[in-house]
Amino acid sequence: MPYNSRRPFSPVSFLPRCLHSPLFFSSQWVYVLELEACHLDQNLDTTTDYIDECKTDGLKLLRKAVGSRYIKIIPSTHRIQISDPNQIMAETPPSADNPTLFSPFKMGKFNLSHRVVLAPMTRCRALNSIPNQALVEYYRQRATAGGFLITEGTMISPTSAGFPHVPGIFNQEQVEAWKKVVDAVHEKGAVIFCQLWHVGRASHQVYQPNGVAPISSTSKPISKKWRILMPDGTHAQYPNPRPLATHEIPEVVEDYRLAAVNAIEAGFDGIEIHGAHGYLLDQFMKDGINNRTDEYGGSLANRCKFLLKVVKSIATAIGADKVGVRISPAIDHLDAMDSDPRSLGLEVIEGLNKLQVELGSKLTYIHVTQPRYTAYGQTEAGSHGSEEEVAELMKIWRRAFMGTFVCSGGYNRELGIEAVAKGDADLVAYGRLFISNPDLVLRLKVNAPLNRYVRASFYTHDPVVGYTDYPSLEKGNGNLERLSRM
Repeated sequence: MPYNSRRPFSPVSFLPRCLHSPLFFSSQWVYVLELEACHLDQNLDTTTDYIDECKTDGLKLLRKAVGSRYIKIIPSTHRIQISDPNQIMAETPPSADNPTLFSPFKMGKFNLSHRVVLAPMTRCRALNSIPNQALVEYYRQRATAGGFLITEGTMISPTSAGFPHVPGIFNQEQVEAWKKVVDAVHEKGAVIFCQLWHVGRASHQVYQPNGVAPISSTSKPISKKWRILMPDGTHAQYPNPRPLATHEIPEVVEDYRLAAVNAIEAGFDGIEIHGAHGYLLDQFMKDGINNRTDEYGGSLANRCKFLLKVVKSIATAIGADKVGVRISPAIDHLDAMDSDPRSLGLEVIEGLNKLQVELGSKLTYIHVTQPRYTAYGQTEAGSHGSEEEVAELMKIWRRAFMGTFVCSGGYNRELGIEAVAKGDADLVAYGRLFISNPDLVLRLKVNAPLNRYVRASFYTHDPVVGYTDYPSLEKGNGNLERLSRM
C-alpha cells in the first residue's frame, strides 16, 4: 500500500517488518533497517523523524532498499550522513566467547577481521597463462581490510593445465605479473594465498607440451559422463592418462616446491595446496582411482604419501605457517570416489598433525570441501548420505585437525553463520556467491540481497563481462536477488 503521510505511524508495527539484525556501531547497539519500497518516496527528513520515534539509543543505520545507500541518522540533530560501507565492516568489535561469521580471527600469524573467505575458483581470464589487469581488478574488488582471499587454481608446471587461460606460477613472467595482483590486494589490507594446482588426468593432449598424454596415478580415464572444456569453447572426452613412474613423483614434488617459492617471491602471504576435487593429488588418495602396486598405492598411508611429501617439501622451503592444504575426502567430482571417505580424511589429517609436530610449527589451515559441493556445476547441491551424516563427517575431521579449519561447499549466509557459531569451522569459504557479489562480505553482514550469478560467463575470457562488472551495493542495483546456495 502506498505510504500516506497523514496515516498515523506506529514504531511498534513498523519495526517487526523492517528489522533485520543487530550490529555494533560506534560501540553502541544500532539496527539495520530495510525500508519497504512504499516508504522510499517520502521525504527523508520525515523518515528520520519516524525512526527517531523508535526510541533506540545511539546512532541508527538505514539501508535504502533501492540504491542500497547506507545512511547514518543522528536523532539529536536529524543530521544525515552517507557512510562508508568499509567503515561499517571495520566497526564490529571482537567477540571471542561467541564468535560469529563477522568477528575477528587469528589464522596463524594473520589477524583477520572477519571469517568470510574468497574460495579458489577457476575463471579462465589469464590469457596465455599470464595474470593481467583483469585479474588485478577482480581480486581487488573482492578484498577487504583484514579479509582472506585464495586465488584460483594456479599451474605449478606446463603439464598441469586442464582449462584454457588459467594462470601459472612456474616462470618469471608469471611471477612478475602476479605481483600486481598481490599489491592491489595488500593495498586493501587483505591477506592472499596462491592455490597451487596440478589437474593430473583431468587434462587433454591439447593442454600438454608436445601433445603427450596427461599424467595421473592410473591409466584409467575419467568416465564419459564428465567433459573437458577445450580452448575453442567446445567440450570433449577426457583421454587415457599416463601413470607416473615411481621415480617421476619426486620431480612433481619439486614442481610444487618451486611454485611455492615463486609465489612467495611474487608477494603472496602463503600458498594453498590443492589436494581436492579429483585433481592430481586426489587421484592418488582415492581408492576409486589409484590402482597402483608401488609405494604410492594400496594402503591408506601409501595413497596419502604423495600429498604429505608435497606438504613437507613446501613447508620446509617457505615455512609451515605459510601453507594451507585443501582436501575433499567425500567428493566424487571427476570420478574421485573413495570407499571410506571418513578414514581417508582422518589419515590425511593425522599425517598433517604429525608433520606439524615434526616441523615444530603449525600449518596455516586445512580447507575441507563438504559433500554439498559439486564443482562441475550441473546441480547446485548434491550430497552423499543425509545432512546429518555430512555434518558429522565435517565435525569428525574438524575435531581431529590441530589447527585452523576452513570449510566450503554450498554455504549461504545462514549456514556460514551456523558453522562458526557451533564451532564446526573457524572460517567459511564462499565461491559462486563471491563471483557475482564483489562486496559479499558486506552484503552477508547486513543481510542485503545478492546479485544473481550468470553461469554462462564462469569460464569465458571476457575481461569484464561476468567477471568485474557485477555491481557493489554503493553502485546500486535494481535487480538484486537473494540466493540460498553457493
